[in-house]
Amino acid sequence: MPRMNEISSVKPQDPDLAKAYKPKRFKYLNPSFLAVACALVLVGLLVQLSATSANSEYSFSRQAMGVAVGIVLFIVVSRIDYHVLGGLTTLFLVINVVLLLSPHLPVIGVEVKGAQSWVNIGIQIQPGEFAKITVVLLAASIMARYGGRLDDLREYLKALGILAIPFICVMTQPDTGTGMVYLAISLFALIAGGANWKFIVGTVGIVAALVVGLFLIDPVIDSLVGSDVLLKEYQRSRLLVFMDSSYDLSGEGYNLQQAKIAIGSGGLFGKGFMQATQSSLGFLPEAPTDFVFCVFAEEFGFVGALVLMALYIALIVVSLRIARNSNDLFGSIIVCCIVGMWLFQVLENIGMTCGLMPITGIPLPFMSYGSSFMLVNFVMLGLINSVWAHNGR
Repeated sequence: MPRMNEISSVKPQDPDLAKAYKPKRFKYLNPSFLAVACALVLVGLLVQLSATSANSEYSFSRQAMGVAVGIVLFIVVSRIDYHVLGGLTTLFLVINVVLLLSPHLPVIGVEVKGAQSWVNIGIQIQPGEFAKITVVLLAASIMARYGGRLDDLREYLKALGILAIPFICVMTQPDTGTGMVYLAISLFALIAGGANWKFIVGTVGIVAALVVGLFLIDPVIDSLVGSDVLLKEYQRSRLLVFMDSSYDLSGEGYNLQQAKIAIGSGGLFGKGFMQATQSSLGFLPEAPTDFVFCVFAEEFGFVGALVLMALYIALIVVSLRIARNSNDLFGSIIVCCIVGMWLFQVLENIGMTCGLMPITGIPLPFMSYGSSFMLVNFVMLGLINSVWAHNGR
């Protein structure tokens, strides 16, 4: 299949019509998109104010600082014409590899909870979070070059091989949660880029079979070697808890039980702001990060949870509208990759707190604690807004 020299449009639009679509008062800002994003950020700050108040390991002021810096990044990225990023595929790949392998460097690499995922450069950051940005841009730039149709198996395997590199690099740490996010981004890039559905379904089936096979042969290999080789003990425990919630009630099973108690105790309207006793009394583990949804549900109840889900749905719908109205395939795929990432994170994070998904370290967008995570989400917002702002060029 001949490859295109330039990233082209799936459905060309009249530039004058595209410019007329934007209100002149908001030349670089999409009002509805901005309103939904602001609502989510404000809700996230409120729940972090509550979740961090009883835990000295976390700082609300640091989270607020991350939001402040994130706003600046959002404005800067929004002003950048995303079209200039379309031909930088090789650069994105190199940046991905450097970022994801940097925690292995002997001086700056830091191991946290069994994963070599952090670096200390005066401040401690997680390069895998920032690599999500380049993974999105890498996936979009690769798939956009096929013009919205990829039916050639050789070209599909070539694209798949490049997309697999960030996943392989992050699994050397290992960071399973971030690796799953990279896979979700790649999957949505393949779908939005027009890859043959038979190829996609086949790939998903092979990956699923490999995961099942890995889980089955891991105990055998560990017994032969005498140590954890493929899966860490906590990773195996999380999968077993997912299959049987009564397993390991003093470890991963305990976390799930406390999460369910927190959500259920919120009732219909919740206990009220700053009244989440499961987290404030120390029963709920990792309340500001992995289980922040439980804090929110306990304080604001079932109704509050529905409102939060409505905000996420609104963000996804507005973003997909921007993707649909984009005047080129590159912009559309960027937005679809980001939407896919958010959708997967929301479903996985909320699902694991309810026992519907395996427990992972995947955070909840705009809600979970972490300045690196917050900055990345603001950059993603900026990329989507850039696609909207430069739609007519």
